[in-house]
Amino acid sequence: MEKYIEIIMGLLQIPTVKAILFVIISFITAKLADWIIRSVLKKLVNRTNTTIDDKIIHLLHRPIYYSILFLGLGISVNLIQFPEVINSILLGLFKTIVVIIWSTTLFHSFLHFINWYSKQDNETAILQSHTLPLFDNIGKVAIFMLATYCILISWKIDVTGIVFPTSILAVIIGFAAKDTVANIFAGLFIMTDNPYKPGDYINLDGGERGYVKTIGLRSTRIMTRDDIEITVPNALIANSKIINESGGDIEHERIRITVSVAYGTDIDKARKILMKIAESHGHVCKKPNPRVRFRSFGESGLIFQLLFWIKKPADRGRITDEINSSIYKEFMDQKIVIPYPQRTIHINNSTSLKNTID
Repeated sequence: MEKYIEIIMGLLQIPTVKAILFVIISFITAKLADWIIRSVLKKLVNRTNTTIDDKIIHLLHRPIYYSILFLGLGISVNLIQFPEVINSILLGLFKTIVVIIWSTTLFHSFLHFINWYSKQDNETAILQSHTLPLFDNIGKVAIFMLATYCILISWKIDVTGIVFPTSILAVIIGFAAKDTVANIFAGLFIMTDNPYKPGDYINLDGGERGYVKTIGLRSTRIMTRDDIEITVPNALIANSKIINESGGDIEHERIRITVSVAYGTDIDKARKILMKIAESHGHVCKKPNPRVRFRSFGESGLIFQLLFWIKKPADRGRITDEINSSIYKEFMDQKIVIPYPQRTIHINNSTSLKNTID
């Protein structure tokens, strides 16, 4: 028995045998950790009410498995005592693979988390559905920079020697692409301030109207009623007045239609006709109720205004056309005159005119 123990101890002194043993141990340990995560931890998180922990646990088992496995491979490489160049290349390669795996896992976990958190009923939280693109972009950049830094460290590259030239290059690029930088900062402010969000119906200073398709870091894309996509730089939008017709607690929009009737018209009859037309239209909201206002005494007639609400701002033109057509037809049937401007011209007689010319 002692003889076998001596043989085993002698084998353990051989670097290659030690290296193989560490590879086997690391493989077994990685499998054990993977089993614990898949079986034990997964059962624990299944008892919770949320699904975010299930997804994170599902993502974590892979990087933990490979981290343990490559740790054993790294120890084995050191034990075998390869030449310094080969040793550095192998260790740098192992570390790079682990960094890439962890970065990918961190990226997917981050996306799952912000999507889950943005759907929670917490109006005071900074992470909302409209700020999701902002944190999404910031998170991607941060994870990429962290991964790049860790890879450079893995290959024993002096990062401090790169910082100063990179800073000078960033300043040069900033001056060369100042418009792009301005658009990016404007995009960040738009996502944070939330003057509009995807799906809102907005009016621009130039007169364009349409739905917001996407809000990017550099520009906002709007789909007009003519099915034409307009790309507007964020810096331009940030410095102009935007009318958001979908803003407020509800998207409903009020429409005002002004109509004139001749003096002597029964105002109660005119009021009832206007109310009936608005209430009978299928796309006019029942709440708030339509209403009619007698606004003023005009030069040629009595000025009434019909006010009603519609559900979608994009339907304003079509519904206004239909209501106007119904008003005209009904007034014609009910013998209600829509007056046109009249002017009285006084002409002097020819004698007075001749004396004036002379």
